[in-house]
Amino acid sequence: MTYTLFREFADSWALLVLFGIFVSIIFWAFRPGSKPIHDDAAQVPFRYETGPAPDTDHTPDTDQPKART
Repeated sequence: MTYTLFREFADSWALLVLFGIFVSIIFWAFRPGSKPIHDDAAQVPFRYETGPAPDTDHTPDTDQPKART
């Protein structure tokens, strides 16, 4: 009885909900306001063609163990 109930739900309402989520994601990804975001993401591999990106998270004291207080 439980399997049949879950199977019926999965074949009807769950399928409809998942399809709605899929269509919503497609519309969200292709909305006109997202073009600058996608263009920026497309250029990520080409930003530092002459060398590696600068290390902005580097702190010189990270190699030293912290002193206990």
